[in-house]
Parts: sequence; C-alpha cells; structure tokens
Amino acid sequence: MRVLFCTDPLLPRSPDRAFAPEVAAADAAGLAWSCCDFEALVGGDVGAALRRVPASERIEVAIYRGWMMPLAAYDALHAGLLARGLQLVNDPAAHRSAHLLPAALPHLGDDTPATVVLPLAAGLEDSRIAAALAPFGARALIVKDYVKSRKHEWNDACFIRAADDDAEVRRVVGNFLARQGEDLVGGLVFRAYEPLVPLGNDPRSDMPLPREWRRFIADGRPLIESPAWEIADSIAPPEFTELARRVPCRFFSLDLAERAAGGWTAIELGDGQVAGLPPRMDPAQFYRALAAWDPQPLAG
Repeated sequence: MRVLFCTDPLLPRSPDRAFAPEVAAADAAGLAWSCCDFEALVGGDVGAALRRVPASERIEVAIYRGWMMPLAAYDALHAGLLARGLQLVNDPAAHRSAHLLPAALPHLGDDTPATVVLPLAAGLEDSRIAAALAPFGARALIVKDYVKSRKHEWNDACFIRAADDDAEVRRVVGNFLARQGEDLVGGLVFRAYEPLVPLGNDPRSDMPLPREWRRFIADGRPLIESPAWEIADSIAPPEFTELARRVPCRFFSLDLAERAAGGWTAIELGDGQVAGLPPRMDPAQFYRALAAWDPQPLAG
C-alpha cells in the first residue's frame, strides 16, 4: 500500500505542509508515500501531476490523502496511477458513491434525513425551488451542493428556518449560490433539519455543534472514529453495520449525529481519501489503523 499526498505549491518536491502531521504519521507507521502535483492534476496534465510517482512492478493499492478535486481529475488520477501499477483504493464509481450526496442517498436509505435534490442543469429558479420544498411544509432545512455546505456561515448561507418562508429561502439560497460561485458542484440539495443533541456553538460562526462523530469505514468495517469537534465527548454512536455494508466503496467516512428526540442519524458520507481528520483524531492512530488494514488490490 502506498499513500499519495499533494505536493506543496511552493516546494514541488515536498508534500503540502497542510498534511505535514499526516506525512509524519505515515512515516511512523512504516507506510510508503509519494507526491502528486495537485495543480497539474486539476489543470488536466496527469503526466506532470504524477511525474514523481514511481511505478510499481506489481499492482499496489494507493490511498490518496489530499484536497478534493473535480470528478474528471479523479478519473484521470485513477487512470494515470493504473498505468504505473497503482490501484486507487476507490475506483471512480466508488468515489462518486460516497463523495456526491445524491449518489450516496440510495445507500443511506432511511438512516438519513429527508432530502430533495435540484440539479443545476434543470434550473434553479425560485419557482422550481418553492415547488421542490413544498413537501417540507414549515420544517427547517439545510442547503448545500452535492459535496459541500457552508455550515460555518450557518445563519447566512446554510440554515433555513422554515421551508415555506419564501423570503428566508431566497435569502439563504441566494447567499449560498453567490458564495459558492464557480465552486458549486452539481446543484442544490435541501435536507430536513433534525434537532440534534447540543454540545455548544462555534464561537466564530454561531454554528450549533451537535454530538457528532466521524467514522472511517474500510471494506465495510469500522476502522477508526472520533468526535467531529474539539469539544470532548465520550458517547460514541452505534455500529450502523448494515449501512456500512451497503455503500459500494472500500474506504469512506460516515458522519453520525445523535437526535435530540433519541437515536442517531447519518449526516453524510465522504470518500475517506478526501475526508479531513477530526481535530481530536490523532494522525498517528489513523495511519496505524491504515497500516493494519493493508488493503489488497482488487481483480479486474
């Protein structure tokens, strides 16, 4: 197994300094790693992006740990690595199944809040949005795109107090679209807001910090988990074993939160290669867990 880190934009022979703790942890765990040029990759030059990735004589699993990228760039990364004898742990279909919320919804099933998806290609006019939100009645909502929310701008560009408040919907959605700009992925996703067990509020954004955990899943089994926030929290979520086995992805993150009314809900999935480590997760433990997993290549 080899870990693939992004290069530092200012030091192209070295990993990005943002991932320095993970690089040190990979070294300590005895994991081999290489660097890819992220800027070249998203710019469409996969050959230049992988020029410092040595070929493997036999098929070897690669786990990318770096920044999110457009789907076309991920496809190119997968193909470019295969040409060097490296098999990304998640192929393009698996990547999409966890990375894009609409693709993840069939696997999340009833374990996640009610959700409506509006593709950008179909139009995002106010009338279409109002019609899509009608089934929610006066329920509160969260708005995001297929990949990201703006949760740290909670009251301005994320949380909608009532789905039937047209002015509030226009304000929050308008802010979200304007601030996402060209980074908008896919379209809009509206999710029913479920009150969660509160732990506090973010001092900068006033975003509520619920009891939420991030769990990494490897080949259908829990690998490592941690509270999502810096706030200490010892109450871990249940296994969600069936959900973990439903997702057609070898390595993904699963964010779970406790409802105020009781029970836990799945907030979202993510490709484990681009999911950030929670602040209370020790990179050394994460990489020791990866080394112990040691995924083997898949045939075909």
